[in-house]
Amino acid sequence: MKCAEQQTAEGILFTDQYQLSMAQLYFRAGLHERQAQFDHFFRKYPDYGLHQAGYCISAGLEWLLDWMEGAHFRDEDIAYLRSQRGRNGTPMFGEDFLAWLRQHGNFGGISLYAIPEGRVVHPNVPLTVVQGPLAMAQILETALLNQLNYQTLIATKAARIRESSRGGAVLEFGLRRGQERGANAGTRAALIGGADFTSNVGLSHVLGYAPKGTHAHSMVQVYMSLGMSELDAFRAFAEVYPDDCTLLVDTIDTLESGVPNAIRVFEELRRKGHTPVGVRLDSGDLAYLAIQTARMLDSAGFPDTSIVLSNDLDELVIWQILTQIGEEAPRYGVDADRLVNRMVYGVGTRLVTSHGDAALGGVYKLVALHSGNSWAPALKIAESASKTTNPGPKRAWRIYDRRDRATADLVSLADEDPTTAERLTLRHPSDHARYRTLDKNQLAAIEPLLVEVLREGRLVYNLPDIEAIRERRRADVAHLDAGVRRIMNPHIYHVSVTPKLWELKQRLIAEATGD
Repeated sequence: MKCAEQQTAEGILFTDQYQLSMAQLYFRAGLHERQAQFDHFFRKYPDYGLHQAGYCISAGLEWLLDWMEGAHFRDEDIAYLRSQRGRNGTPMFGEDFLAWLRQHGNFGGISLYAIPEGRVVHPNVPLTVVQGPLAMAQILETALLNQLNYQTLIATKAARIRESSRGGAVLEFGLRRGQERGANAGTRAALIGGADFTSNVGLSHVLGYAPKGTHAHSMVQVYMSLGMSELDAFRAFAEVYPDDCTLLVDTIDTLESGVPNAIRVFEELRRKGHTPVGVRLDSGDLAYLAIQTARMLDSAGFPDTSIVLSNDLDELVIWQILTQIGEEAPRYGVDADRLVNRMVYGVGTRLVTSHGDAALGGVYKLVALHSGNSWAPALKIAESASKTTNPGPKRAWRIYDRRDRATADLVSLADEDPTTAERLTLRHPSDHARYRTLDKNQLAAIEPLLVEVLREGRLVYNLPDIEAIRERRRADVAHLDAGVRRIMNPHIYHVSVTPKLWELKQRLIAEATGD
């Protein structure tokens, strides 16, 4: 795609046709500059089939803000819209509307509140709140959902892989298998969610991390095709990278050829004053091979050399590998805990594609429209009570119990402040019979989650660097109960609404349905 075409495809026209159709309708009705509020939230955690998430990790905000800053309707974009025709050949968009887009078609009037990147987030809690002129707030929907949903999805997967690794290093290897250049967003989200490093050279440089990698099977194949051996290939690699030597040992036979040859090269490096990094296993029974490789390396005097595992890993596969190691390692005289501590996991396809659940069901719903001097709440009623939206401008809070564990997220109306209440009533969002009360003396803290990010197009939030985002994720996950963090069948984390929001919602439902 040529540069000019890329600007068109990835600029302000990176949206769905119906957003523009609605924007013109609002323009015709004189509503296009009416202040509106939209909430972005997801309805359920990723479900990977055999295992399910019990929390998500927010990601993607900084890249969305970067896009919003530069997105506007250029002459080229207006010319393209002018060329669109309806079924009867008449222009889809009127000249007056196009003139308005050319002058006002940017996000300078948008205010935005968001839960910061790296934070644990849960269903039906607003991750992002957008306020601004109705037409431009509508046009923002597609790009916002595209960028925030995907990075949140991948950060969540990475956090689960981080959990299952029991402290082992995680390397993101997904660039070759990701969705075209969207893999860059996947890399960033993986680093937020728990990957320590990535093989992605460009993104590593941008984010300030050293890229990581080993070598390919083809290196060994090249030497063998030239009449040499696997050992010759290993020696050549070690000569070029004596202090960064990790050898892929499964091109021929892992235990009969690869590991013994790697040990010979490591011994040669050690005699020259260098410390080898490790070996990589990319096929076969990885748990068994890791045990046998550890036994051989230990016997040769390399007890601290890393063992890198790759090949279609995800959180469930890693959990199964470590369970097998715990059961089998002692019978071969290998310390299972020590082996687990030296493991490194190269995770590619199943991370960058969120294998098992490839999309986050994030939605963008109108919740209020400014009328007179106040906000008029808006409601979408669904057949399923759980899909009926929570109306009106709102705030989101996290409640911590005496153990300093996150016990619930609470959604309130914007004029409510639960930190001032002596007793809280937490209502289920859709089941009238389910609620609980908490006395303030039962709690460690009540924390507001949404922060102001944009004020009428101006950035009013200090964007943290990637390491600060990662630290925030570590702290938030540590505040979760172990049951919520489980890889399989996690405990349900409670998301509640205040009685005032509940009553508003029920009143609007009754008015809309005549019930």
